Formats: sequence, C-alpha cells, structure tokens
Amino acid sequence: MSSTPRFRQGAGRLCLDFIRTLRHRGSPDVVEELPDAEALSAWVRQCGPCAAGGDADAAGARDLREAVHALITAARAGRMPDAHSLALLNEAAAHPVPVPRLSRTGRLDWQAEDPVRATLALVARDALDLATSPLITRVRDCAGPTCGALFLDISRPGNRRWCSMGTCGNRAKKETLRGRTA
Repeated sequence: MSSTPRFRQGAGRLCLDFIRTLRHRGSPDVVEELPDAEALSAWVRQCGPCAAGGDADAAGARDLREAVHALITAARAGRMPDAHSLALLNEAAAHPVPVPRLSRTGRLDWQAEDPVRATLALVARDALDLATSPLITRVRDCAGPTCGALFLDISRPGNRRWCSMGTCGNRAKKETLRGRTA
C-alpha cells in the first residue's frame, strides 16, 4: 500500500476537500476521483475520521459533492443555492455522524454504523456551517489556470493565491522563472 495520499487535502475545510474530488473543475482536463464505491470508500478512509465500511453510493456522493459546490458558490455570491442542492445537503446533514470513543489504551477512535454515510453527513454539515459563517468571504478560487479548486484562505493578510504551494503555487513559480530566463 502506498504512503502517498490518493486524494488532495488541505483546502482548510472537509467540505472543500470533498469538492476537490472533481479535479480540474471547469477545465478540459477534468478528472473524476469518485467513479465508484471503491474510490468513495478510499476517500472516507483517507479523509474521514473512521474506517470506511457500509454502503458506498458513489453516484449519491457525487450528487452531494455538486450540491456542496453549488452551496459554496451561491453563498460566496450572497445567494441561496437551487432547491435541489439545498434538499440534498439538508438530507445528508440529517444522518448520524461518527461518534468518538476513547479506548482503554487512551486512543480516540471514531465509530459509525455506516461510516460512509456518517462521513458524508459531516461533509454536508461542514458545508452548511461554512456557507453561513463569516469565513465564506475567505473562500478563494485557486489561481492555477487549470486547477479549479476552492480553498479557505486563513492567511493573516488574506491574499493567498493557490490551493497549495506544493502544487499550483510551485507550478506558477516555475512558469514565472522560465519566462524570465527565456
């Protein structure tokens, strides 16, 4: 098993990391990272608090992802999302979330009857919270020309440009350097 994470994280909120599972959104190079139940379970294992298991409905998760994107996009513009997206989000948020349990060894474990559904409930709740908080004004579009990712800019000056300095920021710096030396 590879130690390299399969999915990108670091957007600043779980719901924004979930949106990133449609990589290069809005570009011709778009990549679907949740094509099937196996991929959804892998995302839950990597990004959620508890091990994946239960019913992994990839099509439903993709619908929820698009509803989260619609909500965040609308909230940034001071609007409400479409009724279908709002209904999907509210329905997902109503499901039980993972519950913390402290083991006899002092380790914190998270448990859920349906870990995938519980993790998606966390995603929906996080999206609803972000969309209604003042932090929504700090959600940014990555300046990478083909990235399409959203991220929460928690930098003090609030002028972060890239979703990740390790990928998009580094790529932009290399392009600038190539332009100067050419």
